[in-house]
Parts: sequence; structure tokens; C-alpha cells
Amino acid sequence: MKILFDLFPVILFFIAYKMYDIYIATAVAIVATIVQVGYLYARYRKVEKIHLITLALIVVLGGATILLQDEAFIAWKPTIVNWGFAAVFLASHYMFGNKPIVRRMMEGLIQMPDQAWIRLSHMWTAFFVFSGVINLWVYYNFSLDAWVNFKLFGLMGLTFAFILIQGIYISRYAQQDESEESTDKLTEESTQPADTKKD
Repeated sequence: MKILFDLFPVILFFIAYKMYDIYIATAVAIVATIVQVGYLYARYRKVEKIHLITLALIVVLGGATILLQDEAFIAWKPTIVNWGFAAVFLASHYMFGNKPIVRRMMEGLIQMPDQAWIRLSHMWTAFFVFSGVINLWVYYNFSLDAWVNFKLFGLMGLTFAFILIQGIYISRYAQQDESEESTDKLTEESTQPADTKKD
């Protein structure tokens, strides 16, 4: 449900574009994002930074698209968002040392060596850069219809594929943790006194 909620403005943008045009679709996306952020604040009394950043970008770039009748502004939005994420992930290496932002978010779920966390952070940085580049490549080399389809299905598919790759990467460390726990348990049992084992 959370994924659908986060994609709510994009889905409405897609539907409005198919029914009308890019400018009405952009206006719908702006209103949908405002409603989304308003709902979050009304329910939780706080809004995540990503939603506020997305709101600011859609209002500024979407507004420019409508006022100047130039869809290039809204087409750049996914790229700016992805490159912004890439910059944050990369900067976290210098701000937090061996605890980049991805480690700070996921360390409670899995334990990995320092180098594994750094590698994972670089993977996310590269993914965000790639997503931003391919978004522009599709926009400037294919039709507007193709870009709108890619914005919903292509970028979402790329994200799911990358999350799957990330899962495969970190799963070996989860297996190592389970193996170490089993070994520790066996060692603990073997060092117990004989009378304790009988009990």
C-alpha cells in the first residue's frame, strides 16, 4: 500500500496524460502531490524530507512546464531527484565516514563488514546516477509518449530490479550471520557441564 501511495501522483500523471495532454497531466501531478503531502501532515503531523523535496520540485518544474508550455522542465524532474539522491549518498561517505547513509538506514536489519556497506552505498549512488541519465536519454531520443510510459513503468521496473540485486548482495551476509549464530550455539552447548546438559 505504501508503494501505491508514493506512486499516487505518478499514476494520476500517467492517466491524465493518456486522457488529455502533458500540461493537464502536469497540473494533475502538482495537485496530487500537494494532496499527498497534506494528507501525510494531517495524519502524522510530520512529512518526510523526500516528500517535501518532491513537492518543491513538482511545483517549480511543473509550474514552469505549464507557464512556458515546455515539457522539458517536467521531464527533468526524475533526473534531478535521482541525481540529488546520488549526491546525498556520496556526500554521506565524507560526512559519516564508514557509516554512509545506507548503513545508518539498514544497520538495524543486517550486520555487514565496513567495506560491504561502502560497496552497497556506491551501488546505490551508481544506480541513482544511471536512472537520471537514462531518463534524459529516453526523453531526448524517443517520443513524449515513450517517455511518459518509461517514467511510470521503466523507472519503477529499474528500481525493483536493483532492489532484487541488492537483496542478493546482502543475503550472503545474512547467511553468514545465521551460520555464525549456529556455530556459537553449538560451541556454547559443547562447553556446558555434563550434568547441566542432562537437566
